Amino acid sequence: MNFQSKAQQDCYQKVAAWLPEICDRVSNPVTHNPIFSLQFGSATVLVEIRAFHESESSIYIWAYVATDVKVSDDLMLYLLKQNNDFRFGGFSMADEGDIKFHVTLLGTSCQQNEFKLALTEVLESADRYDDLIVQRWGGRRAADALFEI
Repeated sequence: MNFQSKAQQDCYQKVAAWLPEICDRVSNPVTHNPIFSLQFGSATVLVEIRAFHESESSIYIWAYVATDVKVSDDLMLYLLKQNNDFRFGGFSMADEGDIKFHVTLLGTSCQQNEFKLALTEVLESADRYDDLIVQRWGGRRAADALFEI
């Protein structure tokens, strides 16, 4: 495993210890990077442990919501307005037309209950908005797109 700092390694080990209690379908899709993949029904959530300064790390929890969506001003305005209403996290666009929902937590101080709440926010938001976005702006639900690979 490639760690950029001791804080990143410590956070990775902490999250790795929590995951079996939360999800029984956990894998490490990139064996040399500190990333976990969690499967919840048809949803896939990725948890990345990132270095953040020498003495800190971040936990980046995310899921694709929809792919191949036609990008428009209307869509961007909608996503920005929705971001204002979330307790944690928000929408972002990794590549044009690929919408994801993510939450970022500080790794060193993160407690298990915070991690579970953030994970739930990602799962529920991806599930809630995938059909809505695809119906209104086109594209495919991320869950459907993943099964075509």
